[in-house]
Amino acid sequence: MTFPPKVTERAFARLSEIGAAEQGKALRVAVEGGGCSGFQYEITLDDVAEDDLVLEGAGEKVVVDAVSLPFLANAVIDFTEELIGARFVIDNPNASSSCGCGTSFSI
Repeated sequence: MTFPPKVTERAFARLSEIGAAEQGKALRVAVEGGGCSGFQYEITLDDVAEDDLVLEGAGEKVVVDAVSLPFLANAVIDFTEELIGARFVIDNPNASSSCGCGTSFSI
């Protein structure tokens, strides 16, 4: 069974920390062709578009466009802070392999 992506509380909390909703923005997670493994994630603060799937929590929004949605089915959108930096990350069960940086994947 296919489910839309899930957003963790930690990701929503980070959006709240940076004031995304206060700026009228949502976190956009998109999939585009390219990167070292065939597809890459594009993660930006953006406006909500008409055909977006909107995931809401803690007063914040994460959006996924209709074209990217099948690539992100059952994925988990999270936020991590490590020694190398802080970033939004995607745990995508659809990816058969990914590059070392975690922003590029193949299916």
